[in-house]
Amino acid sequence: MELVKAHAYGNDFLLVSADATARTTDVPTLARRVCDRHRGIGADGLMVVEETADGARTRLLNADGSHSEISGNGTRCVAAWLARVRRLPAGGHVGIETEAGVKRVDILSIEGQRYTCRAQMGQPEDLREVALSAAGEDVTAVVLRVGNPQCVVLGGAAWLTTQRLHTVAAALAVHPFFPEGTNVELATVEAPGRVRILIWERGVGPTEASGTGACAAAVAAAAYGGAGRSVDVVAPGGTQRVEWTDSGIALTGWAELTGIVTWWGPA
Repeated sequence: MELVKAHAYGNDFLLVSADATARTTDVPTLARRVCDRHRGIGADGLMVVEETADGARTRLLNADGSHSEISGNGTRCVAAWLARVRRLPAGGHVGIETEAGVKRVDILSIEGQRYTCRAQMGQPEDLREVALSAAGEDVTAVVLRVGNPQCVVLGGAAWLTTQRLHTVAAALAVHPFFPEGTNVELATVEAPGRVRILIWERGVGPTEASGTGACAAAVAAAAYGGAGRSVDVVAPGGTQRVEWTDSGIALTGWAELTGIVTWWGPA
């Protein structure tokens, strides 16, 4: 089985064709095996891709085999792969169908195997503040959906610590308030145009970056943290640009194709 390895700011994915996975009835187990960083190939998630005339239809499984509606970075990785195989130039675009709807991805520039893209992510939904307790701390969280569930906790610069990520964020990700689980971002507004985050992704754990997480943090910071509606979101893996307008959220950043891997393990 051939898989494509790609990443966006260190948030990495394996892409596999839907035809290849048709040979197995247990795709979640396949996802766990290939995403294992020590016994598999290693990735934050597995993207099952079926090409269409406009782009591709996708299905996302997290590293633990659980289902996810969408990944902003995973969607960009698929767009980069399509741009390569279809020889799309800068200025081209594709439509990536996700379980959160079809996302238009514009190819802005190409440098080697790095494709900078702008994706239309739609409008945030169910945006509100809630009071929650997690890991012994009471927090005010901004909850919303950006195609998938998100929980953003805004605080000062001292709030962003690895210790809190592994305690408070990890506990929020499986909090009873979120029956489907949630992605969690610890965020601080450093300036009206800059937000810094740490990420705990549902079904994965800490990740270097998150496209939907960046969108959620930007919306939360604009709605409740005093940030502007056009910001740079800084994660451990790098900086993405998020613009929130009346038309929806636009996410700009790059994806890099690493190579093709042949999986010899059980399908």
